[in-house]
Amino acid sequence: MLAADFVRFTTGSLIAHRLRSFLTALGIAVGIAAVILLTSIGEGLHRFVVSEFTQFGTHIIAVSPGRTQTHGGAPIGVFNTIRPLTIDDALALARAPHAQLTVPGVSGNAEVSVAGKSRRVMLSGIGHQFAEAFRIKVAAGEFLPDDDPRAARAFAVLGAKVARELFPAANPLGARIRVGGERYRVIGVMEPKGQVLGFDLDDTVYIPTGRALAMFNRESLMEVDVIYEPTAPLDEVVEGIRRILTARHGSEDFTITPQEKMLEVFGTVLDAITFAVAAIAGISLLVGGVGILTILTIAVAERTSEIGLLRAVGATQRAVLMIFLGEAALLAALGGAAGLALGLGISLALSFALPALPVHTPWSYAIAAELMAVAVGLAAGVLPARRAAKLDPLEALRSE
Repeated sequence: MLAADFVRFTTGSLIAHRLRSFLTALGIAVGIAAVILLTSIGEGLHRFVVSEFTQFGTHIIAVSPGRTQTHGGAPIGVFNTIRPLTIDDALALARAPHAQLTVPGVSGNAEVSVAGKSRRVMLSGIGHQFAEAFRIKVAAGEFLPDDDPRAARAFAVLGAKVARELFPAANPLGARIRVGGERYRVIGVMEPKGQVLGFDLDDTVYIPTGRALAMFNRESLMEVDVIYEPTAPLDEVVEGIRRILTARHGSEDFTITPQEKMLEVFGTVLDAITFAVAAIAGISLLVGGVGILTILTIAVAERTSEIGLLRAVGATQRAVLMIFLGEAALLAALGGAAGLALGLGISLALSFALPALPVHTPWSYAIAAELMAVAVGLAAGVLPARRAAKLDPLEALRSE
């Protein structure tokens, strides 16, 4: 059969029954649009989480008090801490193999006031290497100085939002503020950073770690972050940290969490979620496949005499089979293309209407969705096509 004849026979039936073809293709389109939309949201969420965790660098190890493990079916966390994680521990970790920077940290809420104005902010007791370790820049002044963290001077650094709210028309550098009832001198203002994992860094006041511990009446740090050399073997760095703290505490009563391992876990979980929602959305493709199966089955019954005539003038069973499979593939491809356009359009509309919602559509997903649509169409068209190809020419002509 000539290619032109094949195209004419394939498209002729679809054009002759426009409404039926449209409704059938619509089932495929809705399924593909659902796949594109849900996978776009899943992939966007994946990228958002990874970017949030990696914007401060990837060579970070967090050390927290209490050993997290599973024992007897119950998680054992901070409640089995034998000794608190102290500033001296943080100073000792600065000598760990391949360690570049160590940042002890403790945080909470406190009231900050000046000249009759006050607001409640997140108070972060942090080491002087914090800005360098996490690549946060100071807009004015300087960050906390390299004092003894156990007896540091009463200096404070303001987040951009705190500085704007407390000093709307004045330079805060050198000003005296009250933090939790104590007087501090402002020596720096941070550049705007926005929210990171739900924490507004612009609405934060930074003070020395030792003073924050005293203010919150705590013995233990919440965390010590160790920044290590990018080329260093992770296992060797972790083992060095474990060896130092175990020697100081007498047992492993702490938890070491490399950011690299945490990102791997997040990546695995988010990939599984993306695949799951795509599979759920893909169920709607089965509905489209049933629609194609139905319309082609009806078409075989309606076009029995036409099939008989084709066979009588020399068309082979293979030619008849290809005509009906071509119709199924064309229906599915048109529906898939419409679904792609619909899914991408909704994704773009969501990104404009809800900028906070991370949406990203990889081309690989779009291509895979279109191929999936064609595959569903071909699979649905096999039975009607085989039935048409096996019709006896004489019996088909008598059906007229």
